[in-house]
Amino acid sequence: MAARRLPRSFFLRPTPEVARALLGQRLVHEQRIGGRVQRIAGIITETEAYCGETDLACHARAGRTKRTEPLYGPPGFTYVYFTYGNHWLLNFVTQPEGVPHAVLIRAVQPVEGLELIARRRKGRPARIWTDGPGKLAQAFGITGEHNRLSLTAPEAIIFVERGQPIQDALVRSGPRVGLGATPEPWLSKPWRYLATLPQNKEEITR
Repeated sequence: MAARRLPRSFFLRPTPEVARALLGQRLVHEQRIGGRVQRIAGIITETEAYCGETDLACHARAGRTKRTEPLYGPPGFTYVYFTYGNHWLLNFVTQPEGVPHAVLIRAVQPVEGLELIARRRKGRPARIWTDGPGKLAQAFGITGEHNRLSLTAPEAIIFVERGQPIQDALVRSGPRVGLGATPEPWLSKPWRYLATLPQNKEEITR
C-alpha cells in the first residue's frame, strides 16, 4: 500500500498545480479505535491554493508566527488549524522549506470507513458528510493533534494515495470561498478547484 502513496516531490510543484493535481487522489486517515486500526478514505473533490506572504487570503500574510510556523516547513506535511470557533481544517504544505504555501482540502467523496463516518456525522445525509472542510475534518477525526505531520513518512497515519486522473471537462476553477474582506486581486484569484465525479466514483478516466 505504501508504494501507492504520493511522494514529497508531488508537493514541490507550483501550489495551484498541486491543488488541481490532488483532485481524484485518495485522502487516507488510519486511526486506532477500540484497539484496532481503522481506515477512512475519500476521493479528493475540492481544493484551494494559498500562496505565501503576498497572498492576502493566506495565513502567511502575517509572516512567521507560532500559528503559521508549519507553513514554512518542508513540503508534504499537514497544516491543521482551528477556525470559526468550532472547525478544524486540513491543509497540505507545498513548495520548498521556507516558502509558506499550502493547499486546503475542502471536500472528498468517502469510499472507505463509511460506518465510522456515519457515526461522526450522525443525523446528516450522506451527501453532505464531507462536502466542506470542517465537515471533512470531523468525519475523518482530524484535530489539532494532527498538525505538522508528515504525509510521506513510512509511518504516516494521514497520507494521500494515487487515484485516477480527473479529466478537465469534470473540473471547474474559480475564486476561493469565505475570504471576507480580502482585497483584490487575491479575492478573485481562480485558485479553487472543484471536481464533479462520475456516478460510479471508480470510473474516473482521462
